[in-house]
Amino acid sequence: MLGAICGDIIGSVFEIHNVKSEDFELFSRESSFTDDSVLTVAVADALIFNNKPAKGYFRGLTRQREYAYRYKQYYSRYPYAGFGNMFKNWAAVNELNRQNSYANGAAMRVSPIGFAFDNIDDVIQEAVYSCKYTHNHKEAIQGAKAVAVSVFFARTGCSKEYIKKYIERYIKMDLSFTLDSIRKEYVFDSRASYSVPPAIVAFLESNSFESAIRKAISIGGDSDTIACITGGIAQAYYKTIPSYITNKCLSILDSGLKKTLYDFNKQFNISYDEINQ
Repeated sequence: MLGAICGDIIGSVFEIHNVKSEDFELFSRESSFTDDSVLTVAVADALIFNNKPAKGYFRGLTRQREYAYRYKQYYSRYPYAGFGNMFKNWAAVNELNRQNSYANGAAMRVSPIGFAFDNIDDVIQEAVYSCKYTHNHKEAIQGAKAVAVSVFFARTGCSKEYIKKYIERYIKMDLSFTLDSIRKEYVFDSRASYSVPPAIVAFLESNSFESAIRKAISIGGDSDTIACITGGIAQAYYKTIPSYITNKCLSILDSGLKKTLYDFNKQFNISYDEINQ
């Protein structure tokens, strides 16, 4: 999931000030982690606590609550990380109400699920569970499923063409466009159906982790979230992230987020030797 965090941090300065080019400085004094990283780590924390597939109706309900409690817990720790108003209103109260958001928040945080399970059915089911209390809407759920299966297939050695065809056939998401065809007119819109497909296409068109992040940010729009999604998939596929990116991003994360990241990597055998150059 470090790739997702790197994408978020690099994209953080471009969410408001979009660039429509792949030629930009990766970091500035304003680079920071946002709610995208915080909730990605929250999902990872839930999986560290319990990574057994939740089979059956009642175990599924329990797993949904486990994710929801982690979201609330991490919001309380990082309330100023840039959360949207709808999420803040949900997270700030004790009750576990279901929200029907169709935004990209479920997709941006889901990458740890693709690293934690070794069965595609479990990956899909867990992605759905992770959505249920905050993004209980078909559009958001489809976006989360698409990202989770992309990470899973990328991690397990599948080709880009296989990933693309699977998502188009089984998730029913159109990935037939190019970034060049949408870049000029692309604007900020946090709907999952609008922002998840370009994030996946940015990965498909890339030739390295850095290339993937640059392509994701070059689209414009919700840059940190798009790059967060792309980064999670790109890490799983390329297996390496340049050390000048990881070192800078790790220096920006606080100790609590880093500890959970390290614990997740240890539990799921994600070696830093594999993701540093």
